[in-house]
Amino acid sequence: MEWYVKAWKNYAVFQGRARRKEYWMFFLFNLIISIVLSIVESLIGLNSVLTGLYSLAVLLPSLGIGVRRLHDSGRSGWWLLISLIPLIGTIILIVFLCQDSEPNDNQYGANPKAFA
Repeated sequence: MEWYVKAWKNYAVFQGRARRKEYWMFFLFNLIISIVLSIVESLIGLNSVLTGLYSLAVLLPSLGIGVRRLHDSGRSGWWLLISLIPLIGTIILIVFLCQDSEPNDNQYGANPKAFA
């Protein structure tokens, strides 16, 4: 849960680096919350209102942590746009997001693993 809160504290920060664990824990919590909201919506008869509002609320933090995750592997945040290419772009982006951190400092900042 601390990783999810950390991403919200860095709400719209697009500088620096984010560890793999930070990114994927944020992704996991977003997935769980979205599933729970979908179940609640189906039970009370809403039509994607809660999940839509949650998706809008989490848009900037998701972009910010995605950019910082790409920075951690030595790539520009603009690589997020590769996901606009159907299927292949998404696969390439997932591979980038799964790669390990650059071991030393890079142009985007110090290695976050050094502080853990």
